[in-house]
Amino acid sequence: MTDRLQKFEDYRLQMNERIESIDHLGIKRFFNLDTKAYEDGSLDAKTKELLGLVASMVLRCNDCIDYHIIQCVDAGWTDEELYDAFNVGMVVGGSIVIPHLRHAVETLDLYRNRQA
Repeated sequence: MTDRLQKFEDYRLQMNERIESIDHLGIKRFFNLDTKAYEDGSLDAKTKELLGLVASMVLRCNDCIDYHIIQCVDAGWTDEELYDAFNVGMVVGGSIVIPHLRHAVETLDLYRNRQA
């Protein structure tokens, strides 16, 4: 059975391949900038993914939330640590973030269940 998270991952891969085929310098530069932003630097990549997750919650981007939850879990963040990050996102973003909190919790559950 294909769940919502798998559909997201499949669509993201398909569309990223399509976008790459456009071969536009500005788009390539932005994608590269995005990739490089999450590499180890003064902050480690693990921390940067958590920052990306919180920013995604505040900006209310469910696709970004899904992506960063996957990255955060793969980087080793525990559920309790992610719940703290969810809380920071809600405090900064306000009650309008609550629907995205629901989405984030569901995504985390889906991804953890996949790993089990």
